[in-house]
Amino acid sequence: MQPAKQILPLIVFSQFCCTSLWFAGNAVMPELYLNFNLQDEALGHLTSAVQFGFILGTLFFAFLSLADRFPPSKLFFISAVFGAIFNLGIVLENNNLNSLLLLRFLTGFSLAGIYPVGMKIAADYYDKGLGKSLGYLVGALVLGTAFPHFLKTFTGTENLPWRYVIIATSGFAFLGGFLIFLFVPNGPFRKAKGKFKVDAVFSVFKNKNLLSAAFGYFGHMWELYTFWAFVPIILATYKISFPESNFDIPFWSFIIIGIGGLSCVLGGYISEIAGIKRTAATALLLSGLCCIIFPFIFLQPSATILISFLCFWGIMVVADSPLFSTLVARNAPPEIKGTALTIVNSIGFAITIVSIQLITYLNQLEPVYSLSLLAIGPALGLWGLFQKKVQL
Repeated sequence: MQPAKQILPLIVFSQFCCTSLWFAGNAVMPELYLNFNLQDEALGHLTSAVQFGFILGTLFFAFLSLADRFPPSKLFFISAVFGAIFNLGIVLENNNLNSLLLLRFLTGFSLAGIYPVGMKIAADYYDKGLGKSLGYLVGALVLGTAFPHFLKTFTGTENLPWRYVIIATSGFAFLGGFLIFLFVPNGPFRKAKGKFKVDAVFSVFKNKNLLSAAFGYFGHMWELYTFWAFVPIILATYKISFPESNFDIPFWSFIIIGIGGLSCVLGGYISEIAGIKRTAATALLLSGLCCIIFPFIFLQPSATILISFLCFWGIMVVADSPLFSTLVARNAPPEIKGTALTIVNSIGFAITIVSIQLITYLNQLEPVYSLSLLAIGPALGLWGLFQKKVQL
C-alpha cells in the first residue's frame, strides 16, 4: 500500500516547524544576557537544559510506550502545543536564570514528543524507503534548528524586537502540530510494539555490531550540538578579533547550520552507492579534521575563508546523523529494537550535555583552541566503527 504523496512533505514540514523550538533561545542569547542579567556560562546551561529535558522526555515516552498506546499524531500535536507554550514563556518580563532553565527544560521535554514521534509516524507510513524518509526528517530537524537564526536577521529594529523570534517559533510549532493532527492519521504499518525493556541497555553493550554503531553515533553527538550552539559565538568572536570584517551573524548562523539539512538528504542517496558505513565514516572523519584545523582558519583575517570553512563543517557535522540512526536500527535485535534505539538516543544526548558544558567552560579561558576538543568525538566514533570482528 502506497501512502498518499502529501504525507511525507506534511510530516517533514511539521517536523521543521516544531523543531524550530530547539534553538529558539540560542538565537536570542545576546538579548537574554542583556534583559535578564545572565552570566557568560548561561549559554551552556540553557542549551543543556533543553537536552536534559529531551532525554528525560524520551525515556518517559518510551517507558510508558505512549506512541504505541495512543495515536502518534495526537501525541505529536499535544507535545507541539505544550512546547510552543513553554517556549513563549521566555518573553515574560520577570524571568531569571532559574525560570529560563525550567522553561527550556520543559521545551526539551516536549520535543521528545515531536522529533522521535515524527519518525515513528513516518515509520508507520513507509515500510520501504524508510532510510530516505529518515534523511528528510533529520534534514527538517537541522533546518528547524537553524530557523530561529534566520528569523533573528529581521530583528534589531523597534518594529521587530527579539521577542518576535520566540513568538514566531511558537507560532510555527502550533502550525506544525495542527497540520499533523488534521491531515496525518494513523499509518497503514502502525503496529503495537513491545513494552520498554530496561534490561535492553545491557544488550547494547553485549551486541558488538550494535555497540560499534552506537559508538559512532556517540562520537557524532559529542561534536554536533556543541558546534551548533557555538556557531554564533564563533562568528561574534571573529568580528571582535577582526573588526574590519562585515557579515550578518544571525544570517550566516542560519546558513552554516541549515546547510546541513541538505547533506542529510544527499547522504542517504550517496550511502546507497558507497555504503552506509563508509559514507558515515567519511563524514565523521572530515568533520573531525575540521575540529583540528579550525584554530588556523579562525586566526587568519579573511571572513570569506572562515565562513566557507564553517559551511563545509556544517555540512559534514550532520551528514552522518541519519546514517548512524540507520546503522543502530539495523543492528539492534528485532525484539528490543525500539528500546535499544531509545537507550542509544538518550545516551547520545547525555553526551551532548557533557560536551556543551565542557566547551562552555573552556571557551571562557581559551575561545579558539577549546573547540578543537570536539575532535575527541569523531576520533572515538571512528575507533568504534572499525573495531575488529565487527560487520556493519
